[in-house]
Amino acid sequence: MVRVGVVGASGYAGGELLRLLLKHGKVDLTFATSKRNVGEYVFRVHPNLRGMTELQFIDNDVSKMAGLADLVLTALPHGQSIQMISQLASSGLKVVDLSADFRLKDPADYPRWYGFEHPNVELLSKFVYAVPELNKDAISRTSLAASPGCMAITSILTMAPLFKQKEVVVDRRHVVVDAKIASSGSGGKPSLSTHFSERFGVLRPYKPAGHRHTGEIEQQLSWLGGEPVTVSMSAHAINMVRGILTTCHVFYEGDVQNSTVWKMYRGLYSGKPFVRLVKDKKGPFRLPDPKVVIGSNFCDIGFEIDERGHRIVAIGAIDNLIKGAAGNAVQVMNIMLGLDEKQGIYDAPLHPV
Repeated sequence: MVRVGVVGASGYAGGELLRLLLKHGKVDLTFATSKRNVGEYVFRVHPNLRGMTELQFIDNDVSKMAGLADLVLTALPHGQSIQMISQLASSGLKVVDLSADFRLKDPADYPRWYGFEHPNVELLSKFVYAVPELNKDAISRTSLAASPGCMAITSILTMAPLFKQKEVVVDRRHVVVDAKIASSGSGGKPSLSTHFSERFGVLRPYKPAGHRHTGEIEQQLSWLGGEPVTVSMSAHAINMVRGILTTCHVFYEGDVQNSTVWKMYRGLYSGKPFVRLVKDKKGPFRLPDPKVVIGSNFCDIGFEIDERGHRIVAIGAIDNLIKGAAGNAVQVMNIMLGLDEKQGIYDAPLHPV
């Protein structure tokens, strides 16, 4: 059994990491850290884990971690992972980081999207931006992986075939992403905007322009297509606990057939266990809907063609805490360890929720 630990395990993503690792079957969860909850039982912070583990939180002492694990998953807030990961990496541990601190490859992008200069450019270059459906081989060869942001991975997977495959000529300078995210995407620390009385019942545009995940989407679509891509993204808070829906507008030239777009999506995602193509003619769930991926690592993807507007409307849905965070990180961990990428995370979604 491979020994695995979770750093920053008291938040929502950290709690989901613990839940997935405890039932994984091929790894041994050896520690969970939390600065605020040192010595406390994990189930007191994550009550759903009562009876599943007797682990107690430890502090963030890297010297202790190095002797307890072979791989560490870090779920610290943005900006806090950088220094600790430098120490973890130098101790020889493999790392899967869920923060934004190592996602962007160009150091100049950090002041633009996150407001700080990256303090460890040399380490930044060693990280692999980890979307298993798109760069599984690179993930299998690395010891340092950065798991994408939740709205970023939804948008990237939803549009990837349109930029990687060459059957359709698309406008790379005018790509629009409309993203809607549930309340757990704000994390577990409360604020006025996440207070129940203010958050319940909303459909709130909270970042109409300049959302930080835009940088990740542009980076990956540009890499896939070999040309720069400009993305305009708007984010909305919606009245759900879990889930993301991204409605992506990609404009094309000439004529496009439905069968051609199907071929593009099937060609890229054939054999990818966590992508489901959804474009049905019956039932209430004819296109992707977050409601039917909750609790799973699936990304549901569908599309419609607007011939009049020369527009492909590509739609993606995930559980933001699973495929958007903990589930993708465990999938990445599996690949790094040479395990079946589905190990411990290939579960049917919950329905109804």
